[in-house]
Amino acid sequence: MMKFTFASIEAPTLLLDEQVARANIHRMAEKARRFRLSFRPHFKTHQSAVIGEWFKREGVGQITVSSVEMAEYFADNGWQDILIAFSLNVRQIERIDALAKRVHLGVLVENIEAVRALAALEGPRVDVWLKIDIGAHRTGLDWRELQSGAEICRAVKANPDRMFLRGLLTHSGHTYEAHSKAEILALFAETLTRLQSLKRELDALGIGPLEISVGDTPGCTLAEDFAGANEIRPGNFVFYDVHQLSLGVCGFREIAVAVACPVVAVHSEREEVVIYGGAVHLSKETIAWNGDMTYGLVALPQGEGWSEPVQDAYVARVSQEHGILHYPLAAMERNPLRVGDLALVIPAHSCLAVQALGQYQTLGGVKIRTLLKPYAQA
Repeated sequence: MMKFTFASIEAPTLLLDEQVARANIHRMAEKARRFRLSFRPHFKTHQSAVIGEWFKREGVGQITVSSVEMAEYFADNGWQDILIAFSLNVRQIERIDALAKRVHLGVLVENIEAVRALAALEGPRVDVWLKIDIGAHRTGLDWRELQSGAEICRAVKANPDRMFLRGLLTHSGHTYEAHSKAEILALFAETLTRLQSLKRELDALGIGPLEISVGDTPGCTLAEDFAGANEIRPGNFVFYDVHQLSLGVCGFREIAVAVACPVVAVHSEREEVVIYGGAVHLSKETIAWNGDMTYGLVALPQGEGWSEPVQDAYVARVSQEHGILHYPLAAMERNPLRVGDLALVIPAHSCLAVQALGQYQTLGGVKIRTLLKPYAQA
């Protein structure tokens, strides 16, 4: 293994600080233990069997994924308790059946059609979670739809050889739209209250016992009250990103990834720097930062890692391959960038940067493969 140096970077490269990521994993695992919660981390952020092993060292034996393909990948890499946290796609039912024969499998349902498809499975029974919409309005049954929820639950329980009704599951994605820690905590508390209310109503109809599973990194990171919850499923916390930083969920030194991008042009007269690093490397996800919309903040190589963000510098625009940094003259004087240098973009959303680039270069000199790019490039 060769020692990593910034001099080796020729193209956009996803850098990973392994020590920071491991510390993030330990902190969340310890929190789950402290509150006696089942910890089922979402692996859609890192998508790597190697990084998955870091979770095993914290005693994690059950995981969440976002697709059948991801479930197959992690099953191939030894994971035996997998929840697919995406509402069941009936067109993949044969692959789901095959997975159920290999691992302890959990799935989400939010309609009778999905239950009927599961009832036709030939393999061992699967755990079934009812997907509930608490307020994010992406998908799932509205938490007030008692009769529809009861109908689906009864259909699951009517097929005990094929399905086991585990409980109610939600992702409080609307915490990402909050404007303060207090608002995040209020939304997370509201999530738990609403799920407990639905659970009580279903119990009164003779449907139970039911567990409660919650996700979202902002809520799981900040909350100190998990009343009623049995399981947490955060994912982004392994790396964090500028979005989480903007919410006050993490500190800058808890962000474990950065995209190293070569500088290809400097236009001081318009306070811009052009980098080789565009939408295909960073995604088109933006967040508001100090009143400006940005694709990421800008740091510089420092020792074997990266600096604090350069003041008032950010990724202002992207096209397919190009990124345009807003880099004011004051920043240029303090931290000059020249053609051939590297700018390190702290991504707005780390999950999408991983999806775009598909592999990691650790600061310790290791290339890490993912589901997206199973063979690390030299």
